Amino acid sequence: MRRARRLKNEINVVPYIDVMLVLLVIFMVATPMMQTGSVDLPSVGQANTPPENPLKVSVGAHGDLTLLGSSGKPRTVDKGELAELLRQEQEKNPEAAVLVAGDKKASYESVLAALDEIKALGFKRVGLETTRK
Repeated sequence: MRRARRLKNEINVVPYIDVMLVLLVIFMVATPMMQTGSVDLPSVGQANTPPENPLKVSVGAHGDLTLLGSSGKPRTVDKGELAELLRQEQEKNPEAAVLVAGDKKASYESVLAALDEIKALGFKRVGLETTRK
């Protein structure tokens, strides 16, 4: 007696699991290599202690702006977005302090432009971030 063959209506998921595991490994290896907008700060002999929970505006070596607001997540912005986001932060906390971190290789003009924009918004506590020698 011969048995009748039946078709299987199932999908073999083993190859899909293999592909997903390979993708997971790739992302796990690639994530630490992603650049975060690091700024090489200049150092000084003595520096004041920074205020608690300041808003941080970083000016990169090529003039790119990054805002680290109260959300704690750094965000790359242009000059227009910076003004709008700082205005929103000021509405949340009118007494907020702002620190500007300018890269050593950033042009003096781009750091001053960021400071000017912040001062124009009415922030009273604005400072430059440095490192100690």
